[in-house]
Amino acid sequence: MTKKLFVLLALMMIASPIVFAETAAPASTSDAHSQWVVISGTFAMAIASSICGLAQGKAIASAVEGMARNPGAAKAIQLAMLIGLAFIESLSLYTLLVVFLKVVF
Repeated sequence: MTKKLFVLLALMMIASPIVFAETAAPASTSDAHSQWVVISGTFAMAIASSICGLAQGKAIASAVEGMARNPGAAKAIQLAMLIGLAFIESLSLYTLLVVFLKVVF
């Protein structure tokens, strides 16, 4: 079973550049292409920001509940919460960076 899966994955890796090869686009579609890049970048940023907001709300609610149940562990919970919030926020920052690079270049 593992050998068949490996062969299937190898064939997919070999065939994907051929299947998804891009041909040269006509000069008239460059404006339409740049508009779609901006629109899709906007949607990507909106989705990433909304998911980050929901995740941060859930993390803070869980941390506050944990601190209320065990006040002695409040410092450790607060430290873990801040580290988790930094990781959650990095998702939106990476999305912003990718969208910015894609729109500019």
